[in-house]
Amino acid sequence: MYKIMTDNMADLPKEYFDEHDIGMITLPFGIDGQMYDNVDDVDVKDFYALMREGKETKTSQPSPGLFKEYMEEYLSQGYDGVLCLCISSGISGTYNSALNGRELLLEEKPDANVIVVDSLCASLGEGLFVHKAVQNRDNGMSMEENAKWLEENKLNFVHAFTVDDLVYLYRGGRVKKSAAVLGTIINIKPALHVDNEGKLINLAKVKGRRKSLNWLVDYMGDHIAGYEDKNETVFISHADCIEDAQYVADRIKERFGYESFMINYIGPAIGAHAGPGTVALFFMGNER
Repeated sequence: MYKIMTDNMADLPKEYFDEHDIGMITLPFGIDGQMYDNVDDVDVKDFYALMREGKETKTSQPSPGLFKEYMEEYLSQGYDGVLCLCISSGISGTYNSALNGRELLLEEKPDANVIVVDSLCASLGEGLFVHKAVQNRDNGMSMEENAKWLEENKLNFVHAFTVDDLVYLYRGGRVKKSAAVLGTIINIKPALHVDNEGKLINLAKVKGRRKSLNWLVDYMGDHIAGYEDKNETVFISHADCIEDAQYVADRIKERFGYESFMINYIGPAIGAHAGPGTVALFFMGNER
């Protein structure tokens, strides 16, 4: 039996980690000058309330040494190997830290069986990536077979999301200040996705909140051909706007007939850059 581990950027509920025996390493984050190492140290609703008040946020990545400690600990518990699934290297340096942590471990224990995979995913997109890995493991795939399947299918994990306030993308360097100011004035909501390099890309500008949420559903319609039966559960994450996330789920149910949804908060590590009001949709599709 091998251990699957990931980082908290996967935005899966804590209960999911416990139920499926998944290890989690936490990316530190900060709010209003205070840094936190544990996602449970701050209530997520309080985090977004502070963001709305204009408090400064920041994030960092786990060190290679910390990855080494986690990997070594899991192997010491009797697991045959560790399959480490990381947030997209196009968004964070976490994947490189995991690779370096693996190398540190191999220097001491050359026979350590650890595979590190760059998911090219983020938020519950990474959560969906982990979910498929769990299903593969539970269906009898070896760690090597599972890693190979994930590598071969990673570009079929489709991300689509919209933000409610451009100011947070401006702070993160994703849009220019002039665009953020103008967009806010005329109620423009950017529609974005994660591309084949795992980078955040602005696809469209939609006027009005409701139209931007409908765009997410339309994007799904444009990308699920041939993959309709691969989406037994549709994943949706949100930054303290559950009503909007539920609206998207309802439209998807009406249009495509899907009944099962995983809806959860965007955690502080991602939310620090996207900002409150972000809604993101994740599913298996024919291309990103």
